[in-house]
Amino acid sequence: MGRKKVYRRSVIRGIGIGILGSGLAGQASADEGGNSRLVLGTKSQYGVDIARAQANTIETEIDFGESGNALVGDFPDELVEKFRAEGELRYVERDIGVHALGQSMPWGCVRVAADAAHQRGYDGSGAHVAILDTGIDSEHPDLSQNLGEGYAVVDSDRGDVPWNDDHNHGTHCAGIANAVNNDQGILGVSTRAALHSVKVLSGDGSGSASGVAEGIKWAADQGHDVISMSLGATSGSSIIKDAVEYAYERGSLLVGAAGNEGPCSDCVHYPGAYPEVIAVGSVNDEDELSEFSSTGPEVEIVAPGTEIRSTVIGGYQVYSGTSMATPHVAGAAAILMSTGLSNEEARKRLTEAAEDIGLDEDECGAGLLNVDAAISDGDDGGGDSDEFAVSTRGVSDVDETDATLIGELTGLGDVSSPAVGFEYWIEDQRDETSERVESGHQSSTGTFNADVSDLEHGTTYVFEAFAETDDRVVRGGRQAFTTDDDHEAPFRVETLEPSYVSDDAASLEGRVSELDGDEVETRFDYWIKGDKANTLASDDAEDVDEDDTFDELVHLESDTTYVAVAVCIDSGDEVTGGTVTFTTESD
Repeated sequence: MGRKKVYRRSVIRGIGIGILGSGLAGQASADEGGNSRLVLGTKSQYGVDIARAQANTIETEIDFGESGNALVGDFPDELVEKFRAEGELRYVERDIGVHALGQSMPWGCVRVAADAAHQRGYDGSGAHVAILDTGIDSEHPDLSQNLGEGYAVVDSDRGDVPWNDDHNHGTHCAGIANAVNNDQGILGVSTRAALHSVKVLSGDGSGSASGVAEGIKWAADQGHDVISMSLGATSGSSIIKDAVEYAYERGSLLVGAAGNEGPCSDCVHYPGAYPEVIAVGSVNDEDELSEFSSTGPEVEIVAPGTEIRSTVIGGYQVYSGTSMATPHVAGAAAILMSTGLSNEEARKRLTEAAEDIGLDEDECGAGLLNVDAAISDGDDGGGDSDEFAVSTRGVSDVDETDATLIGELTGLGDVSSPAVGFEYWIEDQRDETSERVESGHQSSTGTFNADVSDLEHGTTYVFEAFAETDDRVVRGGRQAFTTDDDHEAPFRVETLEPSYVSDDAASLEGRVSELDGDEVETRFDYWIKGDKANTLASDDAEDVDEDDTFDELVHLESDTTYVAVAVCIDSGDEVTGGTVTFTTESD
């Protein structure tokens, strides 16, 4: 497409605890599907010498000191029997195969049918999920690819990212909601939504009502689709009530933990107990109410919460709690809202599709979360329809330059054999970059896909499915995906909070590091929030030839929210920092 290379290696700036279990990353396992080589354990050097003389082949010799030796190779049966008869043989075994453990889907995701939703192409692409908690580990491999902007009411004690997790709880919840599909670790209920860390709890797991309210308002002001709150208090708070009402009115779907007071009755915690929030109870892998799960008329739905394996700082662990049940529902809500549903529509779909597991209403509300059924409710089961319609299902096999787009013809109406396909474009650049790919003609309802290539690495694309005849065109909802970045950025750029903001100006700040002696040009791109198509670029920033901060004063409109990003350029390559959001004062 002829655009310059843009690197997106950035540090993004911004301002009820589970029961601990165990988990390990990077383990290995053995199986019997190895090779035909034998391993002989011998007691002495005598055995080694005889084996060298009589073995068909010896590939490896290992000396274990006083324990003896081990030889790997092809040995005749007579030699093995000789060693056994002479008492020289410590052991003989097949050289079994060993492989690294790959990615797994926790039992909770399977139980709520998230795996079925993924197979149909639903992964939450384009949705935004705010995790109000202790923060999110900014470097976790299962989460970093999905991380967007963050906000810290309480600064982290770990690292220089203020919303970084310094406890584990927030990272665990984030992984359940939206761990990426990357062939390692775990999968989340959704896998490609944008995660936003809103750190309202400190490293000891505590916070304040005012801090939670501030975090809710921030997430709502960013337009985030889902606000997940695995936290609570036994009594209500007027400031939190104000915040949840504010967020719900602005289109956010709020999900909150019911609490871990069980067994008890009428004991749902706040903010889960507020009517604007989906209060989530917990079940175990036998579809029984978790013994710790709070109950009451406010419980709206239940999800798996007992012994859930998920991400923690630098690894994986098993936790239990309604804190773990809550992000299952948040991830499901992200999938639904990525298809274009409003917060009210998604909430209705979640409860209507919930599975009856025989618990009382005060224990489970509408029932057990079922992600795939909630999607199917909107598809009329995916069967024939009286209406000519198409749905944008999702994307798979994304790498640096290629992806497979997935759609579904959900109804033919009175047409026959329409052409189906996709239109796709770089986010916020539809007019300049739109491309079209067809998948042929389809004479019956069902899924279709198309491979697209020559994409730009590290770039977000938006796409929609279409079906058309000579005189009619129908389109599905829009979804987004981001290609992998196959190049390591030559240096590091951060966008810092503006050092000065008035009614008509702001001093934008950035930092460049890991320079290798080269001088780089700097600038700032900035735009009114929600109007990125009209991005402005500063024109008087300084050149930088060493690790340092840089700034520039830009003139702005009063009482307006802006988004800004620092940019550094070296030999045509651009490296950008994360975005910061700020609001100018009233004049």
